[in-house]
Amino acid sequence: MSAESKPLSGLRVLVPRGGTWGDLVAQALREQGAHTVIAPLVDFAHTSEEDKLVDALKDLEAGRFDWMTATSSTVADVLTHHNAVIHPDTSVALVGEATAVAFRDAGFPITRTPSEDNSTHTLLREWSEIDTTDVLRVLTLRSDVAVPVLTEGLISRGHDVTQVLAFRTVGVPASVHIREDIASGRINALLVASAKIAEEVAAQFPDLPESTIVACIGPNTLAAAEAVGLRDNPGGAQKQALLDTVESVIDQSDMLD
Repeated sequence: MSAESKPLSGLRVLVPRGGTWGDLVAQALREQGAHTVIAPLVDFAHTSEEDKLVDALKDLEAGRFDWMTATSSTVADVLTHHNAVIHPDTSVALVGEATAVAFRDAGFPITRTPSEDNSTHTLLREWSEIDTTDVLRVLTLRSDVAVPVLTEGLISRGHDVTQVLAFRTVGVPASVHIREDIASGRINALLVASAKIAEEVAAQFPDLPESTIVACIGPNTLAAAEAVGLRDNPGGAQKQALLDTVESVIDQSDMLD
């Protein structure tokens, strides 16, 4: 297939996160003909629960948890930063391809991921160990802005859950060059991949050209975008191809814990 005939040809797409997530998304978009600009609008800062995190990681190394969970690739960075050790008897459940890639690259074990539809809800359905009469000790590590779907699902099943905010998500100002390219329409598609990114896009780019495609990943992000006044333009077949491409490599539950 020539570059001109690929579904995303003609699009110059702002990828609003870096790291493993940004690399996976950008590669998938380029394979479909898009040009990509990785310009993080969010970054990750130290948690407000640092003491609790340190204590939990000591318990993790000592084997006091049956399972730990992560749904964000940033958790692997947090574990690496703290020189964390996952005890051999502790199993690890992950959601999201970027999360799995980051854990593998960091040398951490992976016990369970959803077999299909890589989402938090699917993990809860397929995770057979949590539907027995045994009470499991589970450590859930998440962002301060993540919706605690996994944590609440485990608690509702009667398990002993230690939930820790492993990192904070903070906004990052776009460069002058990026702002100019968006204002001029040179960057003509924006990915909005979380509620926090929706806030940053609305605040930093208040006067988007009418022709710019705004692609919100998942219903939670779309609702957040609407709440901050960010328009969700139709976009047609190219917008749908953009959404499909991103969702083929990154599950929208990345912002669910």
